[in-house]
Amino acid sequence: MGSEEKAAALLNATFVRPARFYLSGFSNIPHVKYYFVFLCFVYVFTVLGNGLLLSVICLAKSLHTPRYMIVFNLAVTDLCGSTALTPKLLDMFLLERRHIAYEACLSNMFFVLFFLAVQSWTLLTMAYDRCVAICFPLKYHSVVTGASIGAVLLSVWASLLGLVAFTVGVIDRLSFCGSVVVRSFFCDHAPVYKLACNDTYFSNIMAYVGFVGAIVLPLILIVLTYVWISVALSRIASAEERLKALRTCTSHLIIVAIFFLPILGSNIASVASSLHPNARIMNSSLTHTIPALLNPIIYSLKTEEVLISIKKLYKRNRLSNFTSSKI
Repeated sequence: MGSEEKAAALLNATFVRPARFYLSGFSNIPHVKYYFVFLCFVYVFTVLGNGLLLSVICLAKSLHTPRYMIVFNLAVTDLCGSTALTPKLLDMFLLERRHIAYEACLSNMFFVLFFLAVQSWTLLTMAYDRCVAICFPLKYHSVVTGASIGAVLLSVWASLLGLVAFTVGVIDRLSFCGSVVVRSFFCDHAPVYKLACNDTYFSNIMAYVGFVGAIVLPLILIVLTYVWISVALSRIASAEERLKALRTCTSHLIIVAIFFLPILGSNIASVASSLHPNARIMNSSLTHTIPALLNPIIYSLKTEEVLISIKKLYKRNRLSNFTSSKI
């Protein structure tokens, strides 16, 4: 054996990696399978709702605008994030296949956390769009263009790809020589790295960096954006114009509340007191699934442009079917 092969063998021997992990999920909750059946229905309607919204944006030329590029990106993120989490979750807990291979666990962790982070920064991009539209209406069409929004979204995906990949990659430098029971419903970052039997200091640092970068920083910037919007609205003399401008933000504000409040609530509760694992799992599972279900509903029902486009597409489809049946 050459020196390079010896070095490689020594490196591999340094880290102890289990063949698989075991996801514990809920503990001592009767009839818990009904909850997972509920999540199954949530996933089905999430796919249908986001699929409909994506189709409407693609087919309606009036929605081919920078603003709806962001909405399209949010729908794609919701769809991908739900697909990364829910089918595997249902397979494990409904069919009782709770073991997951080591490599599959890290992949599951990466995709779930990545799409959660992209969703967070997409909401910030929406806030930026509303801020420019309300605070600088005359410059809106020159500042918020398809090219600029495309560049922003591309940079969001690329930077978060690097951050999440690095955070997950650090776990691959840990040894797991004790328990392999992950007290969660998916391969969540903290429950996995805390099982390691060597120094987890760097993983702990990356957990804080990831949380601040993916959740806290976008939320702070969104709040600052709406402070700026509030100042701009206070300078508008007409109450009717203020109300009209504010209505364009209601959908976004509802989605921001639905997305951020449960995440912040569970993290504050876990730091301030010992949060029961079942409560944390329940809150986390709903946080990962419910916003993706509600986002397309809110944008379809609360946004006039989308409602008008759906009605036009429906009428066009009916007219097309009527014409073809006559022929």
